[in-house]
Amino acid sequence: MKGFLAFPILLLLLFGTAVNAHFATGLEAYNSGDYATAMKEWKPLAEKGMVDAQFNLAWMHYFGKGVKRSYTTAAKWFQLAADQGHADSQYRLAWMYQKGLGVSRDYKAAVVLYQKAVDQGYSKALYNLGKMYADGKGVTRDYRVANKWFQLAAEQGNAYAQSNLGDMYQQGYGVIKDYRRAHMWLNISASQGIKKSLVDRNMLELKMNPADISKAQELARECIARGYKGC
Repeated sequence: MKGFLAFPILLLLLFGTAVNAHFATGLEAYNSGDYATAMKEWKPLAEKGMVDAQFNLAWMHYFGKGVKRSYTTAAKWFQLAADQGHADSQYRLAWMYQKGLGVSRDYKAAVVLYQKAVDQGYSKALYNLGKMYADGKGVTRDYRVANKWFQLAAEQGNAYAQSNLGDMYQQGYGVIKDYRRAHMWLNISASQGIKKSLVDRNMLELKMNPADISKAQELARECIARGYKGC
């Protein structure tokens, strides 16, 4: 995960016409670059417990939009939203615990939050959870469990998860060693722009015969055609 990539527009049902109006005014102001007005409209709502507003304040403090950047304040608002079951906040707070941004680094807390997000169907957290199990951070290292989460993330098109699956099949971590399948996942990941996967795939080909490479390429084409499902 490379930080937060874009400001998500939240289209959830709001409570009350007045609240809806204030939230909408804040959203319009934010999108036009008027962060001061956005903060003015959203902060009272966040303080009253409106989860979308809490998330948005966290976002603004994380990136320093209209305020001085403060990871500590961002973590506070993400925490309040996460406590209300907001999956995106759980995911982003987990990242902050993993990296020690605004909070003390706590891998166990990160795993718990990633798991909560995954349990709500938040697909972005699948890769991160798999990585924690693969690296043994916050949990006992378990390649089989890591493979499970990487597989699910890879099926969602996550190129980093696909790359990690390629490595696991190449090394036989949590799965039976399989150069063809390793090549397939590395090839798919490389096609999505992951340079490391391209290098790893080319190095792997030095261990493979032409027939196996040809078969692996065929598997990759079939996998892509199926939308990465059942590969």
